Amino acid sequence: MGQQPQKTGIDIKLFLPHRAPMLMVDAILEISPSRVLCSFRITDDNIFVKDGRFQEAGLMENMAQTCSSIVGQTLYDDNYNPKSDRRVIGFISGVKQMTVFELPEIGDEIWTESTLTSQFDGEDYAICTMAVEAKRADRLLSRAEINLFLKHS
Repeated sequence: MGQQPQKTGIDIKLFLPHRAPMLMVDAILEISPSRVLCSFRITDDNIFVKDGRFQEAGLMENMAQTCSSIVGQTLYDDNYNPKSDRRVIGFISGVKQMTVFELPEIGDEIWTESTLTSQFDGEDYAICTMAVEAKRADRLLSRAEINLFLKHS
């Protein structure tokens, strides 16, 4: 079964309601219906930086925002125009087996990759399970399985 081609260079703000200081993804590098790769540079003014390091809560938020962009893309057409005026509210409904191996430092760029492993679509909601990893260069920073609940309003 063939996979749809990946889109690249998409503004993350199209797919997420988050804005500074809670936006923990800078750019979508690659995205398809089942996989996304995002980047994020750690800055000294980030609310999740403590003692020069991006904390576990920041990694979790980065990973969750990366995951939710997979579902967020379904609300837009191929030209990134909204398909309707519906808004999405999303929540982390569960985190399974999150492991943090290392905390990135100020100035580091992390790449976070998520793969959709299952999705259930209701009439006005979706429940998704995603595998996600955050890396700095070739070093694995964190790995988790995240469940998201997304409600269309």
